[in-house]
Amino acid sequence: MPIELTRLNGQAAPLEDAALQAFRGAFKGAVLTAADPAYEEVRKLWNAMVDRRPGLIARCTGTADVVQAVRFARQHQLLLTVRGGGHNIAGLAVADGALMVDMSLLRGVWVDPAAGTARAQAGCTLADVDRETQLHGLAAVLGFVSATGIAGLTVGGGFGYLSRRFGWTCDTLQSMEVVTAEGQVVRASAQENADLFWALRGGSGNFGIVTSFEYRLFPVGPEILGGAVAWRGADTAQVLEAWREFSASAPRELTTVAVLRIAPPAPWLPKEIHGQPIVAIFACYSGKPEEGEALLAPLRKLGQPVADIITRRPYTQMQSLLDATQPKGRRYYWKSHYLPAVTRQAAELAATHAAQLPSPFSAILLFQIGGALNELPAGHSPVGNRDAAYVLNIAASWEHAQDDAANVAWARTAFRAMQPCSTGGTYINFLTEEEGADRIAAAYGRANLSKLTELKQKWDPDNLLRHNKPVA
Repeated sequence: MPIELTRLNGQAAPLEDAALQAFRGAFKGAVLTAADPAYEEVRKLWNAMVDRRPGLIARCTGTADVVQAVRFARQHQLLLTVRGGGHNIAGLAVADGALMVDMSLLRGVWVDPAAGTARAQAGCTLADVDRETQLHGLAAVLGFVSATGIAGLTVGGGFGYLSRRFGWTCDTLQSMEVVTAEGQVVRASAQENADLFWALRGGSGNFGIVTSFEYRLFPVGPEILGGAVAWRGADTAQVLEAWREFSASAPRELTTVAVLRIAPPAPWLPKEIHGQPIVAIFACYSGKPEEGEALLAPLRKLGQPVADIITRRPYTQMQSLLDATQPKGRRYYWKSHYLPAVTRQAAELAATHAAQLPSPFSAILLFQIGGALNELPAGHSPVGNRDAAYVLNIAASWEHAQDDAANVAWARTAFRAMQPCSTGGTYINFLTEEEGADRIAAAYGRANLSKLTELKQKWDPDNLLRHNKPVA
């Protein structure tokens, strides 16, 4: 019986069994349909708000499988999506009736400690890369949640605890292996296909499917100073006032994140605080631990903290401290701004809207990123936004569909209220599905977007790679 797939023109069309069997014969990995036992688990993404059913799932075992999938999609004019870690807030990895190119089995990491580089396949999570690089006391500039896939993170820009020292994740790329929309394998670097290399350093998945990334590594760990300090919600104004001044003058070895939320039943928080409003500062000092201890001492002595778990710990452990806040299977909706600073107005607005949380799982987060990324010109890569010093993430999270409207409304209200504090820019990886051309332009900047549009015509003139945040 033919399988119903979605074509590039949006129309449904059957795929005859002979064509499916020919594809399976040329493909080394598994090709799943809705009748296969593994289909349900593979199609589900991190964000339960995204509930789509691809027509086929091609579970790639290597670059050759990616090539076969792209060529098959072109031959039959099929809507194509690409799954790396499946952690994108908009659920770009899956579309109804599409051919999903699933990269999640591609998890190899090869470290060259002498050269200070690592090559990682596109199905890797942050944890996969950190685990291998930390064997050599080296780290890539990655994100904050260890289950995040490196592919979406990197082609969308990427930031984490090391960004203040070394820039956006994409600033540290040395090269990429890419399967083009024509089904060809090319290398993209500053020396080869330099225009494609530029486009993929923040331009998202519009230009090719990256199958591996070569990162520049930096001496970090295996031990760093890091953890979190928490205070009661009643102390939010005092803590944010002190933190915004503290963070503005902190050295680049220190990155902090302010989190306003309801205290979860985490073992590091006292039981009497569980379910109560808190403000917490997460901190990672990647320099000499003893220097970090002196630097963080005033912050840790502020007011009356209810918990303090800042200690010398493995860098890999620091990279997973926020994991429990984002389990797979909850419903998520985010809004975001870049901030040039955390002004008193911004701090007051964040506190006001954090006091109105509609879910115990939601939070307002302020990520400190200012430093190395500000030193490069706006056109260095599409990610742009070189004037940003903080990322505001209004992160709604809840469990039941009947609560969708209340949680989405809260996030949108807080987003609008904090608009005057923004640089005007936004982070492409935090854009939800409904955000359109104006927000895409805000993520890239008009000049970068214009250049991306030109490169789209060169590298994917037929717009095969369209299920992302488009530039054309």
